Amino acid sequence: MKELIIFKEGEIALKGLNKRTFEDAFIRNLKHRLNKLGKFEYTKAQSTIYAIPQSEDIDLDEAVELGSKVFGAAALCRALVVEKDFDAICKEAIAYIEETAMMSRTFKVEAKRSDKKFPMKSPEICMELGGKILEAYPHLTVDVKNPQMVVTVEIRDTAAYVHAGNLPGAGGIPVGTSGSAMLLLSGGIDSPVAAYMMAKRGIKLSAIHYVSPPYTSERARLKVERLCEKLTPYCGDVAFYCVPFTKIQEALRDNCPEELFTILMRRLMMEIAQRIAEEKDMQALITGESVGQVASQTMGAIVCTDAACRMPVFRPVIGMDKTEIVEIARKIDTFDISIEPYEDCCTVFTPKHPKTKPVLADVEAAQNAFDFEPLIAEAVAETELKVIKL
Repeated sequence: MKELIIFKEGEIALKGLNKRTFEDAFIRNLKHRLNKLGKFEYTKAQSTIYAIPQSEDIDLDEAVELGSKVFGAAALCRALVVEKDFDAICKEAIAYIEETAMMSRTFKVEAKRSDKKFPMKSPEICMELGGKILEAYPHLTVDVKNPQMVVTVEIRDTAAYVHAGNLPGAGGIPVGTSGSAMLLLSGGIDSPVAAYMMAKRGIKLSAIHYVSPPYTSERARLKVERLCEKLTPYCGDVAFYCVPFTKIQEALRDNCPEELFTILMRRLMMEIAQRIAEEKDMQALITGESVGQVASQTMGAIVCTDAACRMPVFRPVIGMDKTEIVEIARKIDTFDISIEPYEDCCTVFTPKHPKTKPVLADVEAAQNAFDFEPLIAEAVAETELKVIKL
């Protein structure tokens, strides 16, 4: 029995003259995920990509699980490869769907005949194969509107493929096809979700995190590295930049109005992030900010923060409420790590009464009252880089 994995293109199929570039990027990303399982051969035809295992000991269940997190495919499935002979198709299909059939009560057959030389048309394939399945599994009944099992036969140029239903793919477009950006990654719930959403739009991500020892612990930093590890199945390898932020926060505490502390801190974080991003030829910053969620995320505060930026700032969760964000965090398995009670630098020296409607001129005057440039340059120079591998 020879099996492969079929990936059905979604948005990629609409890319016109650029379609090949997106397909090649998807295959490249897929290889990066599946190489650890063994060697696969990859082919593409008619908005479909085939991953063909080159040895029988490859775990296809794990390959499907890994492949389901690669952005670019709308659906995927394990499929049986059969010679293009209808009697062989019926025999092999009935045996192949046994496990699914025994757990189902209703079914239908779908056929796609892209090889028009095949002697039977699609409706005839559906009718004849459906009859054979009813003979083999008499407990089943046909339901063409809402079946529990859908048996699909695809007659392609080189072979026939049989499978019992598609699984949802990750959707989106392949990572790396939309440029690169720097994610400001805290230890909270929101920023990992922002990373997932921007990777889904094809952006290659790096992450930056700020630590303030002794006010923050080593466990807090390790927590954020674990969040990066959870993101790699979707984002690929992540360059993780860890910035020493203690001196800057102490300078803010000692020299700036307390009610503006959080906004000034965000502006300085943005400055450090964009300096490293510019050095590495990234085009944008990404944050997990959601309007009104905390004092630093009011409209006025965001205006003051953006005024310090020279590059676009993407905020993919900006209009989402916490329930929506948590739902995605659970889906990508970052939620349980995010709620671990380790402090991060954003909670250090938090003002009792932060300014929720700051005036930009006041914020800039407060920042300009102290020369932060030497501390910013020192923080950038002492930033540590670690690549979090898939």
